[in-house]
Amino acid sequence: MNKISIVIVEDEDIIRITLNDELIEEGFDVVSFSNAKDCLKYVKSNSFDIIITDLKLPDINGLELLKILKENLPHIEMLVMTAYGSVDTAIEAMKIGAFNYLMKPFSTDELLVNIEKLIEFKNLRLRFNTINLTNQSKYSYDSYIGQSSFVVELRKILTYAANSNSSVLITGETGTGKELVANIIHYNSPRKEKPFVKVSCAILPRDMFESELFGHIKGSFTGAIKDRIGKIEEANGGTLFLDDIDDIPLELQVKLLRFLQEGEIQRIGSNKTIKLDIKVIAATKKNLLELSEKGLFREDLYYRLNVLPINLKPIRERLEDVPILFQHFVNIFAKTKIKIHQNVFDILKRYNWRGNIREIKNIAERTVILSNYNTIELNNLPIEIIQNSEFSKFEYGTKSLNEYLAEIEIQLLKEALQKCENNKTRAAELLKIPLNTLRSKLEKYGIVE
Repeated sequence: MNKISIVIVEDEDIIRITLNDELIEEGFDVVSFSNAKDCLKYVKSNSFDIIITDLKLPDINGLELLKILKENLPHIEMLVMTAYGSVDTAIEAMKIGAFNYLMKPFSTDELLVNIEKLIEFKNLRLRFNTINLTNQSKYSYDSYIGQSSFVVELRKILTYAANSNSSVLITGETGTGKELVANIIHYNSPRKEKPFVKVSCAILPRDMFESELFGHIKGSFTGAIKDRIGKIEEANGGTLFLDDIDDIPLELQVKLLRFLQEGEIQRIGSNKTIKLDIKVIAATKKNLLELSEKGLFREDLYYRLNVLPINLKPIRERLEDVPILFQHFVNIFAKTKIKIHQNVFDILKRYNWRGNIREIKNIAERTVILSNYNTIELNNLPIEIIQNSEFSKFEYGTKSLNEYLAEIEIQLLKEALQKCENNKTRAAELLKIPLNTLRSKLEKYGIVE
């Protein structure tokens, strides 16, 4: 592991030399300067991890030095030392970007504790930035897989949703990708480096719902042993995703409505109003307007959420996306490159997919396990897919799987010949098999032109 490198800026020789020697003894790489100008020359062409600077320097005010460093090296970590300025000046330094301040005189142990905490913070931020960059790549607009006109149009809508601060309501059946869409919106928005807080309203305990969302102060109810920030407040500056929004208790919906309208909340037991800046994305598999007509969901809340509506079509209404989705998931689960026969895609496109994208993913994983990891054929498909596809008009229970597959193959061969007006060459191309293989199969099954 590389040593942590530290730059010290201190005009008092005794303090500077003492700090320099003590930190070298602790295993750090240290460079020290008596003025800000020499420091700035050094940082232009050298890399380092931490800068420790006095706030009173002979040439440039310490606060000005911090501002220059932050403008040119925004991710640099800084500690400040002060004996002359007030605590207010040190706090101003922290507003500029300093991690913490040390009041002179301070002990070596106090300095080392602050450096240790700063390194920990630096590593956490690096990890967060790495995860954030990964998510931004993972949740590009193309991550909603498909080639249908619906998907093409959806990607356009997502660009508008990502660049707007207005509320978004995502509707669609289970498995259509509502959470994926929420991720795409957040990680392509100006808020992508801010918090993205997800709340599943369906699994929150009823008796803790208000506290989970809005937070509470100590003593506000039995068990409230300390102040707690709610999920809404956690999302300040970023995005709040409320999944299964229809499960929010009716009595709390007015409080959520007030937050959406005013941009402010109050923790349970507190009279203090907290102003927040949050983009809200809600999702549901139910029809909120119908629920509102039955008195189960506030109509005014529905309209407040439904500023930018996004309705996700079920797979059965865009079957042309099935092959590309299945191929996508097979590529994820397969250890090596795997070939999928065209007749497999033909079967998949005739299946109802009640579980939507989630079901396609599960079937792809199962099929890869059942295959020989080189080729996926009809007999690798789960029997329920074959039985429940529109190909299947058989009476089951009296024949083996191979007999059923033979019947399907015969039907595919006949349909291909019919589509190609009995032209065997074109039929072989359509089925993506060699002409000799087609002739062999026609002979095997006694199919004549």
